[in-house]
Amino acid sequence: MTLPRYRELAEVLVREVRADYAPGDLLPTEAQLAERFAVNRHTVRRALDELVAAGMVTRHQGRGTQVVDRRLDYAVSAGSKVTQNLAGLGLPSTTCCLEQGLVTPPEAIAQRFGRPASEPLLRVDTVRTVDDAPLMRLRHWFDPARVPGWLARYRGGSTRALLTQHYGLQLHRRRVRIDAVGADRDDTRWLQCPLNAPLLVMTSDNTDADGVLVEVSVGRARADRLSYHIDFDEDDT
Repeated sequence: MTLPRYRELAEVLVREVRADYAPGDLLPTEAQLAERFAVNRHTVRRALDELVAAGMVTRHQGRGTQVVDRRLDYAVSAGSKVTQNLAGLGLPSTTCCLEQGLVTPPEAIAQRFGRPASEPLLRVDTVRTVDDAPLMRLRHWFDPARVPGWLARYRGGSTRALLTQHYGLQLHRRRVRIDAVGADRDDTRWLQCPLNAPLLVMTSDNTDADGVLVEVSVGRARADRLSYHIDFDEDDT
């Protein structure tokens, strides 16, 4: 059976990206590709959608379509921090605050804090970008009694840095769960990925030095751009 034209074009572009492009290179514009292959821009866009879904390229508004640098290797440990991990890989990142406020939590989150589901917790939603491309979005649930005045202080950036600077809190992961899910419509908006694209969801219970739960964080990361690895100390075996 004859392949649809956009699929034929996608296969050509896949071969060319693998053979002729380096990580970080920009592909020709949609208009240039449409002219080269004598097709309309809609066909080009559908072909590029195939490459985005395969994790080979990402789209950047105002810059074009870029070959994915590499899948980032994120080390998960009791004290690891997103910003610190990315900086260790030589990758500056930015964190934008999407929304924050006191919200009634899901029952599972309330149970983690030992609270009734009707009692509001502080919810902070952020999105983390690397090289101007979205990598993960995070939802932080805090015990508001531990972070008074948070809403007046936090405008973006590392939540861990603010916890240390203003509240004297050095958090440690007590428990981590990693799940695989498909991207929902909010993910497609903030992570610029196709609907149902594979995501890695890491849920962390983060405690203070006395082991008291301060935060539950839920990070939804693009599986085509990030992988997790967990190291165990020899003393733990």
